[in-house]
Amino acid sequence: MSHISLGQRYKIEGYLQINLKRAQIAKEIGLPKKTVNQEIKRNSNPQTGIYKAEEAHQLYLDRMQKKRKAIHFTEEIKEQVTTLLKEDYSPEQIAGTLKNISHQTIYKFVWNDKKKGGDLYKHLRNQGKRYQRKETYKSNDPINDRKSIDLRPAIVEQRSRIGDYEVDLVMGANHKGAILTFNDRATGYTLLGHLPCKGAIHTKEMIAKLITENQLTIHTITSDNGKEFSKHKELSEEFNLDYYFAHPYHSWERGSNENYNRLLRQYFPKGADLRFINEEELERVQNKLNNRPRKRFGYMSPKQVYLQAIKNQGNVNLLNNNQQN
Repeated sequence: MSHISLGQRYKIEGYLQINLKRAQIAKEIGLPKKTVNQEIKRNSNPQTGIYKAEEAHQLYLDRMQKKRKAIHFTEEIKEQVTTLLKEDYSPEQIAGTLKNISHQTIYKFVWNDKKKGGDLYKHLRNQGKRYQRKETYKSNDPINDRKSIDLRPAIVEQRSRIGDYEVDLVMGANHKGAILTFNDRATGYTLLGHLPCKGAIHTKEMIAKLITENQLTIHTITSDNGKEFSKHKELSEEFNLDYYFAHPYHSWERGSNENYNRLLRQYFPKGADLRFINEEELERVQNKLNNRPRKRFGYMSPKQVYLQAIKNQGNVNLLNNNQQN
C-alpha cells in the first residue's frame, strides 16, 4: 500500500463526511482507489467504524512500531550459525533457536560456503543425499504369536504419554553389526545399543538392558516384522508390556523410528562397518540427538520434553498444553 501522509488522511476524513464516493476521493488526492479502500478499512475506529484522520495516522504509526525490523545476516550471526551447524543442528533448528534468521538464509549460506570450498554442507542431514530404507520383513520368516498394530490402543497414536516405544535396527555393511534404536514416540527421546549381529537373542537382551539400566516406564513396543524381534513374548512377560508389529512394508506406521534413523545415518552412513563401534562414540551421538532442539516441541529438545513429562507423571499432553499457553 502506498504511503499516505497525515494531510491526505485529513482530506479523506473530510470527503467521507460529505459522502463523496471513494473513487472520487482517490482521484481528488491522487491515489489509487484500492489504496484508499485499504486505508479506510485498516485505519477506521475498530469499534465505531468511523474514519478520523488523527486516529488513523496513530494506528498506522503503532503498526509500524510493532512491525518486526529486518535483521541483517551479520558476521556475528554467521558465527553463531556456523557454530550450531558444526554441532549438527539443522537450518530449521538453528532458525528456531536464534529466532533472528530464516532457515532459507542459512541454506543459502551453507551452499555459498560449499562453492567457496567450505565443508559446512557436511553437517546437513545426509549431506543432501536421500536414503531409502528397505523393509526387513520376509514372508517366509514367521513370528509366532505376533500381535498386529491394528490392536494397539488409540492412546499410543495420541502421543500423550511417555512409555510407548518403537524399536528398529540400523544395519552396518553386509548386515554385519547393527545399532538398535529405542525411540519414545511422544518425546522423541531415544536410547541406542550396539549389536555385533542382528540375532533375536542379542536383540532381545539389548532391549531388556536399555529398559533395566535406564529404569524406563514401558507400556508398549512396536517394531517391524524382522525375525530379530521374534523374542517379543519374552520381553512382554518380563516387563509386563504389550508388543505390536507394524504391517509389512508399512514403514510409516513406525514414523518416529524411521525419522530418527535418518538422523542417525548422519553419523553412521550406509556402508559403514558397525561391528566394532566405540561405546563412547555411540553415547556421544545419542546425547547429541537427544539434546538437539525439535520444531514440533517449539525447539525444545527431546531430553527436555522427556524430563518435563516425567515431572508430569508421564503425561506429555499437559506439557504440550503448557507450551501453547
